[in-house]
Amino acid sequence: MQKLKQANLYRSELIPVSGKLVERYNKCLKTLGFTETKLKSFSIDGVGWSPEVAEEKKNTQYLNHGDANPHGIIISPLQKGKPVYLPFHSFDREMMQHVFRTHGQKINDITRDSAICIDFDQNIDVFYEPLDVLKYDDVNITFRLIDNLEDKQREQLMLVDKFKTGNNFIDENLHQQLLDSAKTYGDLRNRDLSLHPLHFSTGSFYTRAFEGVYLLRDFIKPIVIFENKEVYKEAIKDTIHDVLIYHIAQPELMDKLKDHIIIQCDLEYMVTTPNYERIKKFELFSLLKETEHPIKEILDSKSLFKSYLNKIDINARKQVMGVELYLEKLERSNAYKIEDMVNQSLYFALHQPHSSLSAEHRDLIHKLLINIAPKDVLFLYWYDKEQFYKSYETWDDSFKDWVIERISNNI
Repeated sequence: MQKLKQANLYRSELIPVSGKLVERYNKCLKTLGFTETKLKSFSIDGVGWSPEVAEEKKNTQYLNHGDANPHGIIISPLQKGKPVYLPFHSFDREMMQHVFRTHGQKINDITRDSAICIDFDQNIDVFYEPLDVLKYDDVNITFRLIDNLEDKQREQLMLVDKFKTGNNFIDENLHQQLLDSAKTYGDLRNRDLSLHPLHFSTGSFYTRAFEGVYLLRDFIKPIVIFENKEVYKEAIKDTIHDVLIYHIAQPELMDKLKDHIIIQCDLEYMVTTPNYERIKKFELFSLLKETEHPIKEILDSKSLFKSYLNKIDINARKQVMGVELYLEKLERSNAYKIEDMVNQSLYFALHQPHSSLSAEHRDLIHKLLINIAPKDVLFLYWYDKEQFYKSYETWDDSFKDWVIERISNNI
């Protein structure tokens, strides 16, 4: 990952945590019912998730009590606007933006000497069946402060009131109680520590529950798409819910998404876009075995690209250039079928969210499409960083350089 780090493309916006902040983070973990970290320093993202703590605990979802009970931690106002690097839901970043928009000033004050534990409550204690994800509707976001600071504030105010009553101002024992409270928790008299619960409504979304599920329910009919085949097989046994159920690898899914005006594909337009160039070059890279030139040179040079295109067998050549061949023949006759000439996965990769969708829906559908056909390296980086990093580790070094250049040029 060193090349990605040097290009500021690998978790570059994480916030460093050390010293007193580690102590507060551990108090949050304990408050939420998790075990403390033994690390003396680490980094966190916008929701308080840490890659180093996840590695230590050998659990990427260490801030979850099961699929239905995710949590967050705020120990610094710097978390405002930061990415959520491993979101459990596709709407996690929007929830955190909602939190900071509403409680930003109070968060600045509270995190001077305390920390905030967040519960994202969908009013679901545990998932039992795959279609339990349909219960997702509204999320109640509630907050808890470490050391029960709100209770300590009430105790301190009671001591102050007692001090002001009668001749209590000469009570040395009361003096000491006030001093102890102030030394331990600071002067809490004029602090606003009340973070009222927030409400967040969910529409269509992706969740990591059940090993990955898309729920599209803002369209003609709800569609549930499972990434895990065994979970999908369990889900289709359901006869109660009136929803469409697919596995992500089913070709029929793409037709249904078109029918519901969720995706579209204009091949004549797509071949003129940088997206197509990236996908076509990725296709060639995936078919090349041994090369005399670095992959980056081959993909950047028109002459080298053509040279290596002609070195692969005819079927592989048609796989790379199938779209252009199909469009050429289509100009002469309507007799040609796209499925006979264009590789299915490459064809799927050229689909886009329908132009009528909102920005929020477009992002979700981009993520779905890149999971169906992960051939556009830029979109893979944008919409599924976890899968991008896994794929990146397997790539040729020179291809990594080409990919980093593509991403860096589009930031």
